[in-house]
Amino acid sequence: MDLERGDKKPPPPPPPAPRTAAATTTTTTTPACSGKKRPPLRDSLVALQPVLLRAAAALAAAAAAAVMALDAQSYTAVVAIVGTRPLTQTFTAKFSDTPAFVYFVIANAIAAAYNLLVLLVRRRRRTTAGLVVRMLDMVVMALLATGAAAAASMAELGRNGNARARWNPVCDRFGSFCRRGGAALAASFVGVALMLALNLLSAASGAGC
Repeated sequence: MDLERGDKKPPPPPPPAPRTAAATTTTTTTPACSGKKRPPLRDSLVALQPVLLRAAAALAAAAAAAVMALDAQSYTAVVAIVGTRPLTQTFTAKFSDTPAFVYFVIANAIAAAYNLLVLLVRRRRRTTAGLVVRMLDMVVMALLATGAAAAASMAELGRNGNARARWNPVCDRFGSFCRRGGAALAASFVGVALMLALNLLSAASGAGC
């Protein structure tokens, strides 16, 4: 007899434990660029680029404003002959006679003063709002571009005239005035290009690492 022999049936296995919900593990992804460290030399070069661009833009705008503001030329022509005596009249061309050139000088002077002020503030390590500087950079670039475009349209009119409106060119009589004005325009457009590069660099540095 099994009972007499002391043999007992093994107890049934315990029921399986209920499955618990798998623990959710949250992984934080860090930007790919956060772990990258640029060498100190590259950091210094990157930090130096806006300073060089701004200094060059200030120099170009100041040169354009100075050349245009000092641009003047006189031309003497014979307007009539009374007997044997010619009557002459002196004509003078200067930037203040054309509103577009006045706006050109003001725009370039503002751009030069603004860039110089930003350079001085950063040199003294004062706290400046980066967003405000970026917005002002775009405003100054637009101011420079409109001033250069307005002056360029008047320069083209003075050089080639307008046959339909019967406006004769004046650069054949005021050659020096037109040449100096052209140099001022070239310097101003260089300033526009430098301000554009500065804005693009600022946008890239703000969007990148």
